[in-house]
Amino acid sequence: MATTAKKKGAPKSLAAGRPPILHRPKTISRSATKALINKHHLLQKRKRQAIAKGDKAEEAAIDAEIEALGGIQSYQEASLQGQRQDRGGDSSRVLMQWLEPCFSSLSKKKSGRRLRMLEVGALSTQNACSKSNHLDIERIDLNSQEEGILQQDFMERPLPRDESERFDMISLSLVLNYVPESKGRGEMLRRTTQFLRGPGRYIGDPQLAVNFPSLFLVLPAPCVMNSRYLDEERLIAIMESLGYTKVASKTTQRLVYYLWRRDRVCKGAGVSFSKKEVRSGSTRNNFAVVLS
Repeated sequence: MATTAKKKGAPKSLAAGRPPILHRPKTISRSATKALINKHHLLQKRKRQAIAKGDKAEEAAIDAEIEALGGIQSYQEASLQGQRQDRGGDSSRVLMQWLEPCFSSLSKKKSGRRLRMLEVGALSTQNACSKSNHLDIERIDLNSQEEGILQQDFMERPLPRDESERFDMISLSLVLNYVPESKGRGEMLRRTTQFLRGPGRYIGDPQLAVNFPSLFLVLPAPCVMNSRYLDEERLIAIMESLGYTKVASKTTQRLVYYLWRRDRVCKGAGVSFSKKEVRSGSTRNNFAVVLS
């Protein structure tokens, strides 16, 4: 598949691509990694605010601060450090744990069935899901430099022409939080339904029907646990409006993991979700998902 050309004037869906992984980055401490990532997140937030206000001088000053930190490369290398196994590591290990009963059942049946998975924002071709004999994985990223990961923006990916181009599962692991605007996040979640196979496809196979077709969603924990505009109840309501049902979830100090099964086809405008405060307090962040 050829690299998708960016449309002139189209809004960019993600703040930045994933890091190149041809070379192992120099190891830095856990605390330094966290501080660097947090600083970049703060600067990117300030930059979005400056862009929204049309303040070119402030935007340029923030760009200079980002470059002084080592630019996007330093941020990407810090993100890779966080993916190491001794730091909590590969998020798809949680997904594989959830799917283990299903895959064990497939192995016992010796069906040889392989499920199609689209991994958006792929970091590596060697993660836990890549080692499964039950998955055929297509990997995309905004800034791939590894063979096996297509350089492509999910929001500009051509829509499937037929069922053969759809997927049994989509992975959005630490991707949604890189979308700069709350409305764009809602549009990304809505767009996943266009790439998944239809609900009820596996109704004759109970093990598969429990988990597929589905969306694996991973976010930084504060996006859900400490947001002014989003909590788990509201996230569930948003996902249900798109036809998803929560199958599994896990919360750690750093991350929240969700597996959502697509149960319904939602046609028309559906329910709208504005930027509504669900928690008060000066220490809350402003992460939000808007469906209009």
